[in-house]
Amino acid sequence: MNPTLPAALALVSLLLPGLASARTVYRCVQSNTVSLATAPEPGSKCTPQQIDDNAVQTPNLWGNMGIFSGTLYEREQDGALVYSTRNLPGSRVFLKFTVATPPGEPAHEGLGKVGAPQLNRHAKQFKAAAKATGVDDAWLRAIAHAESNFDAGAISPKGAQGVMQLMPDTATEYGVADPLSAEQSISGGARYMKALLRRYKGDRVLAAAAYNAGIGAVTRYKGVPPYAETLAYVEKVSALYVRYREAMGFKVETPAK
Repeated sequence: MNPTLPAALALVSLLLPGLASARTVYRCVQSNTVSLATAPEPGSKCTPQQIDDNAVQTPNLWGNMGIFSGTLYEREQDGALVYSTRNLPGSRVFLKFTVATPPGEPAHEGLGKVGAPQLNRHAKQFKAAAKATGVDDAWLRAIAHAESNFDAGAISPKGAQGVMQLMPDTATEYGVADPLSAEQSISGGARYMKALLRRYKGDRVLAAAAYNAGIGAVTRYKGVPPYAETLAYVEKVSALYVRYREAMGFKVETPAK
């Protein structure tokens, strides 16, 4: 038996009463290894994510890890059966799976290649914005890299402006008086991203999709909108995030075993 991960999670949902249309999956991190579970894992930092079975696309909770094979384990925790992709004490093999996460380069020509990290671009401003908002510095840089390639004077055909390519209404909402000021754009973009991450409970994939296509589109499609540009954008930003974390000296997360 070798289903994909979404199929594996769907199978798990059938075993859990009351979760016919939606379920909570926990993304758990321990020593830079990632696992998905139906309950918080002891010893891991776990973030709950709501999965809507009616969504157009199952969100990628893993990150950018290529194609890998893993195992879904079953064990008892607090008197109930729980499932996890991490082999914890008392676990037994439930099924095997293979999952494909976003590749390193996007397929959409309009967004170009991912490119190498540029740590020298507006470094002071990114550091300050990350400290002020709590949004990962590497994530903010990945967004700016994909949006404008760090060009403070960039203006898109749709009217987005500056390093973080804020639309005029968004710039006004977040107090950006001069969207072509790198400092103001990065600060406003970081505050906007903080709001998106709060809305989507830390799900960077949905936050990136909303940054590109708008909150309304994510709500309408109950997940990442099936737009070619948005799909490529999410893929690109996810790949860039991994590269910026590596370049900034952070250990890369890998699947738990």
